[in-house]
Amino acid sequence: MEKINACMAALRDAVPEIEIVAQEPMSRHTTFAIGGPADLFVVPKTTEQLAGALKVIRSCGIPLLLLGNGSNMLVSDAGYRGAVICTTEMDDVRAEENGTLVAQAGALLGRVARRAQRAGLTGAEFSGGIPGSVGGAVFMNAGAYDGQMSGIVETTEYLDGEGNLHTLTGEEHCFGYRSSAFRTHSDWTVVRTTMRLQPGDPAAILDKMNDFAQRRRDKQPLNFPSAGSTFKRPEGYFAGRLIEDAGLKGVSVGAAQVSEKHAGFLINRGGATCDEMLRLIELVQQRVHEKFGVDLECEVRIVR
Repeated sequence: MEKINACMAALRDAVPEIEIVAQEPMSRHTTFAIGGPADLFVVPKTTEQLAGALKVIRSCGIPLLLLGNGSNMLVSDAGYRGAVICTTEMDDVRAEENGTLVAQAGALLGRVARRAQRAGLTGAEFSGGIPGSVGGAVFMNAGAYDGQMSGIVETTEYLDGEGNLHTLTGEEHCFGYRSSAFRTHSDWTVVRTTMRLQPGDPAAILDKMNDFAQRRRDKQPLNFPSAGSTFKRPEGYFAGRLIEDAGLKGVSVGAAQVSEKHAGFLINRGGATCDEMLRLIELVQQRVHEKFGVDLECEVRIVR
């Protein structure tokens, strides 16, 4: 803990206005509602605070985890031995006159979709029900229904490992299925993204968003903590269908369960531990491989 305490002191000296919490439970900051305490939990409100915090933490030589809405993350019951930087206070979203929408990394995708709708801009409707933030969505090229981030992202500002601000444009993002250039550059930190949208009728945009929302309510277990789809879609298959056909719908390990509503979702029925969820993930992967010869790749990031 000596290095952690020294890092906290250095943060307070270098970025005195930043919010720092010691031993903050990660279960409060992930959609799985699972995870022990982080040694340091740091919440910047500006790009300058973010850059300052990154510089200090890296100079202290302690592990660093970047966190948005925690919607695609499973954290160890022991917590995180290092510093977590959470960007949820960096959440400005604005529509520009040139048909773009500019959003900071911590802005929730639902807020992005609503702002676009009010501005009469179409193209972001798919993002309305994804429970993540802009930074994480760009990182993993999040998508749903008829769209994904690669279809609307124009530029992304980011901080490199030295704290310098850069901009990626178009194909420089190297978007792929649930991947981007940020996956291969772990020291890059998304700050702000500009999305190119198209003019549309606000009423029609809202109707489309409401249709997507109703489909989610009908098909997904939104009343339980989860990380959304737990597994990536295997080529030629649907993960949820494979899991259901393997007879796993409703199967539990402790309070971790394969959803009875949608087998592609692993849910926390209340008080599930990381260990229980990991054992359930492994059980699902093993059964699906035994029955169909298909290897399911976990889409959720495991933080130990």
